[in-house]
Amino acid sequence: MKTSGNTPSSGLVYPSSSGEPFDSMEISEPNSLAVHTENVCRHYQMGEAVVRAVDGISIDIRAGEFVALLGASGSGKSSLLNLVAGLDRPTSGAVIVHENNLAALSREQLAKYRLHTVGMVFQSFNLIPSMTLLENVELPMRFAEVDRHERSSLARESLDRVGLSGRLAHRPTELSGGEQQRASLARALINRPKLLLADEPTGNLDSRTGTEIMELIRTFNQSLGMTVLMVTHEQALAEKYAGRMLHLADGNLIADVGNGDVANISSAPSPAPPGETQ
Repeated sequence: MKTSGNTPSSGLVYPSSSGEPFDSMEISEPNSLAVHTENVCRHYQMGEAVVRAVDGISIDIRAGEFVALLGASGSGKSSLLNLVAGLDRPTSGAVIVHENNLAALSREQLAKYRLHTVGMVFQSFNLIPSMTLLENVELPMRFAEVDRHERSSLARESLDRVGLSGRLAHRPTELSGGEQQRASLARALINRPKLLLADEPTGNLDSRTGTEIMELIRTFNQSLGMTVLMVTHEQALAEKYAGRMLHLADGNLIADVGNGDVANISSAPSPAPPGETQ
């Protein structure tokens, strides 16, 4: 399924896999399954102890949903996000994203999956300090072997849409935190991913700038039908932007609620095991 032939309200233009530009993003059918995990586990050995970062989680996320992963530090939310991103492999269980069984993919196939299927935004921005903003945003298209002139044009358009057209030649150290996160978002979306993964995207930002970033993410979710899976420890942020909230504790899914069911969420926190990471 494709969006209409008009440029979406975000104004972004994306390259096709063949390198040809087009003005609407190809998205999945709205009721199709974007993410499916089945009893997925990620366990780590730390000395004689086993850290159960993810311990048997099964979830389904439909295409076009905006879902928040919530939990205290050590609850397993970032570990689960890394599994969906293809940055880590499960100890057992299945992670299936748009019909790709990630556990069965080779390293090369996982690299292509990360390039074409998912876009990632991190709390720490992860921009390359020695590159200009334009070069940072172009980088995924270089890996995708998009024509040099075309990728420059598309990167400029992408940066313009997040309000950074006047910062193309600046390096990350010359930008504010909000500008760096805007650039990170432009880079994440440049290869028209079906799934946007955001790990604490406002964690290093003040409240006003964080709101601006979240409004951009919501715009892409609503105007392009892009599925969003966001890690946060902020209940208020999840309630404002996500249509659904998955609460994790000790590597387990303890609540799966729609935004209208917030009152049904247990408020009792669960302590994280010593040494467990998010």
